[in-house]
Amino acid sequence: MPATKTTVYLDEADYERLKLIARRRRRPPAALLRDAVREYADRNEVRGGPRSVGAGHSGRRNLSERAEQVLKGMGRQR
Repeated sequence: MPATKTTVYLDEADYERLKLIARRRRRPPAALLRDAVREYADRNEVRGGPRSVGAGHSGRRNLSERAEQVLKGMGRQR
C-alpha cells in the first residue's frame, strides 16, 4: 500500500524513548509510529449501528409498551 508522508511533532523526551524502543526492537521509529496509529485507529473507528433499528414503522403508537406481550412465546417450538 502506498504511504503518505506526514510530519509529527513529538516532545524531545518522547522521541528519545521512541528511538530507544525502536533500537531494542530493531525497527525504525517511523514503523513504530505507523503501528501505533493503526492500533489507535482500529480501536477508535466509528462503526455504524444496526441497520434495522428504527427502520420500520408499525403504525402502532403503543407497540413499545406492549413489547413483552407481542413477543410472548416467540422462539418456542410448536
